[in-house]
Amino acid sequence: MARTLCFLFDGERSIMTETEFATRSVGVIDHIEESLEAAGIDVDLERKGDGLLEIEFENGSKIIVNTQTPMRQIWVAAKSGGFHFAESAGKWLDTRTGEALMILLSRVASEQAGSQLRLT
Repeated sequence: MARTLCFLFDGERSIMTETEFATRSVGVIDHIEESLEAAGIDVDLERKGDGLLEIEFENGSKIIVNTQTPMRQIWVAAKSGGFHFAESAGKWLDTRTGEALMILLSRVASEQAGSQLRLT
């Protein structure tokens, strides 16, 4: 199986196969879903296959989390914008800012829910 260079962040290269990415990214989406359920907020979660999670808030706004296998990234679409995350040293970090995925999700979910949330 061919390996693909998936991320360059602060000079660090991370290489993973498509299968490795699929396993890791599904685990991340599972974790996001579990964190939202544990937070006890009123959202509708809809899984569309292994690679897409739709989070709909009481006010009708949505956050979409989906995997981008060719890029080996997880993308987040929220009211405040679009974000791309790649794995670096076991963490999923925004490719532009370096912000961690769960920190960003806590922030954008808080904005869209209208109350402070902290996802872990």
